[in-house]
Amino acid sequence: MAKTIMVVEDNAFTRQRLADILRRHGYDAVDAADGIEALDRLDTGPPPDLILLDLVLPRLDGWRFLERLQAAPRPAPPVIVSTGTDIGEGWADSHGCTGMLLKPFEEPELLYELRRVLD
Repeated sequence: MAKTIMVVEDNAFTRQRLADILRRHGYDAVDAADGIEALDRLDTGPPPDLILLDLVLPRLDGWRFLERLQAAPRPAPPVIVSTGTDIGEGWADSHGCTGMLLKPFEEPELLYELRRVLD
């Protein structure tokens, strides 16, 4: 059974590109344009196996999304942060994330991180 990845990304082109890459490599992809939409999807649908989270988002940014995700009564899926901000090494670990991808990243980097976390 294919693993499901939730792509939380406000840029529609990037969100679609990431979903296409994931599907091409045998993953199921669901997407959300911001943290509010992502939380709604988590509340109403089956949980994804992993969340790929942009930090700079409208309405509810990635930092606040992580706070709400970790405070929720349901178990949180692993999160890989994808960001162009200079948050420094170690940030992902200290915020309960399982990985980090610095934008712009290439397809092999994405696939490596996904396999590292999911396998």
